[in-house]
Amino acid sequence: MIIGFIGLGNMGGGLARNLIRAGKETLVFDLSQEAVDKTLAAGTSGKAVKSAEELKDADVLFTSLPLPTHLEQVMLGDDGLLNKMRKGSTYIDVSTIDPASARKLANAAAAKEIQFLECPLGMNPAAAEKGEEPIFVGGDKAVFEEMKDILAIVGGALYYMGEVEASAAFKLISNLVGMTNVAVIAEGMRLGEKAGIDGKLLVELLEDTGANSFQLGLRGPWIAAGDFENRFGLDLALKDVRLGCEMADEWGLDAKIMKQALDYYKEGSGEGYGAEDCNAIYKIIK
Repeated sequence: MIIGFIGLGNMGGGLARNLIRAGKETLVFDLSQEAVDKTLAAGTSGKAVKSAEELKDADVLFTSLPLPTHLEQVMLGDDGLLNKMRKGSTYIDVSTIDPASARKLANAAAAKEIQFLECPLGMNPAAAEKGEEPIFVGGDKAVFEEMKDILAIVGGALYYMGEVEASAAFKLISNLVGMTNVAVIAEGMRLGEKAGIDGKLLVELLEDTGANSFQLGLRGPWIAAGDFENRFGLDLALKDVRLGCEMADEWGLDAKIMKQALDYYKEGSGEGYGAEDCNAIYKIIK
């Protein structure tokens, strides 16, 4: 079995390296040579290709790209890979995209008799590197069953969600809640400063109350230490929260609190913090 992998960023790179570590013949492509080199260092079963088109004969093709538009450019249209892949092969997307884009990819794959799964991920780059990413699978149940072993190599717990729209929507909901929580934590940290409470102590005490959360335990200490190194970039958070709020609008829900968080991320990006961690919105809360 030949596996192709397009997109070797913070998340995709970890998944591709898991395949290589498992000895799977894996062909990889990314515009960043640094990302390619890091991935190939994981083992001898990986090989780089010079263009995405060289992956058209893969038995299973993965994509992990930042935006729905990037997926459309690579996969759709006359020059897209879905128009060149062989019938009966499988295409698995692990990007964070909106339900409408997931459906567009699914329909295009079906028209070419290519199997498709939408498989967004649930955690962070560290989990991706360790093969511990929860994966939320949308698509035909039979295809999911066929691809279980491969998905178990790249990630951790597998959750079958039903249609591709459900898996894409779940990922956006998860990121909406998580990134809005980061905004609330940043506000709380600023309020604690005004009360004269040491940031590290504030996080420690909050963790022993109903204010505790995954994001507090993860990013609260980073904020207290002035650590804004990019683990999940502010601009990526902006993209996900924007897509999520647009999804809510399309479904007739006015997500007021999440839209306030969206405004924070927009402002943070505009202030030049987009390449820092999403916790850098703390900097624009005064």
